[in-house]
Amino acid sequence: MWSRYSFYPRTNNTLDPTSAPELSNTTHKHFSVFDGCETMEAGIIFDLVFQSFNIIIGFPANVLVLAILIRNRNEPTTSDIFLGCLAFMDAYFGLMVPVSFLNLYYWQSKQGWMALKFSYGVKDTSGPLFLSCICLDRFVAVLFPIAFGQLKDNKYRIGLSIFVLCLTFAYAAAKTVGGLPNFEKVFTGEILAIFAWMVVCNLAILSALKRSRGAGKDEMHPMKKKAFKMVLSLLAIIVCNYLPLVALFPFQDHYTPLDFTCYVQPVGYAFLNISSTIQPLVYLSRLEKLPFLPESVQKVICCKFKKENSAA
Repeated sequence: MWSRYSFYPRTNNTLDPTSAPELSNTTHKHFSVFDGCETMEAGIIFDLVFQSFNIIIGFPANVLVLAILIRNRNEPTTSDIFLGCLAFMDAYFGLMVPVSFLNLYYWQSKQGWMALKFSYGVKDTSGPLFLSCICLDRFVAVLFPIAFGQLKDNKYRIGLSIFVLCLTFAYAAAKTVGGLPNFEKVFTGEILAIFAWMVVCNLAILSALKRSRGAGKDEMHPMKKKAFKMVLSLLAIIVCNYLPLVALFPFQDHYTPLDFTCYVQPVGYAFLNISSTIQPLVYLSRLEKLPFLPESVQKVICCKFKKENSAA
């Protein structure tokens, strides 16, 4: 079940080479959301534990990010559109966590599984693509400031966001319908290309910011220092959340089909899924003041982050 590329009835013979002669009988089998992993649930439980953080912490954090972006809409930054789309998609994905639990252990519904597959398609595509857009925005701002000044109009970012959303929903719809040959290689190629782009992009930004210190000065300009910390935190997210997928998925042929479906995929995806919690928390940690929260709560949070920053 937990393979985001397994479909019922199973038609991808690369996962089960011996299934073709019996394909005509599979339509009469009882639907199982575990899809062959009934006795190998450890990887699935691992992913579900990670996903639980998305509804407990990630969903309210993403809602808070959206509220802050709306509150500051009169003084937006150039990346706010991408951040807002990313927070909205992560909030939607977090809301699907209770559906996952209910469908696994209570409903056992094919329709519920189709809805989950759509949400997985949204998560697979929207997160990496919108992070890439943020990286591109920062990359142009730091390395090509003149061109960035000419492209500050929000219409460019709105157009790019609409394009990303179209790609996201097309991919999610194709995943939901299923049956496309070698469809899993689309995601593997996407994640490899995006990971390489984001790492190179962020390293180039960090290098440019480090070189931008004034002559004879040891300290970086406060605004550039703030941008440096933002890009550094973004790079940490990219490595933590996407490196496991990049390290595991290209070697799919080295695993047995069941091991890959029941263990490798859910563990790899768990690191991707938890990004729906990590991303909004990183954004909130960079703010000097958190609106909508009681001052006592803000003091606790601010003190904690100050201690962490001084220790770093």
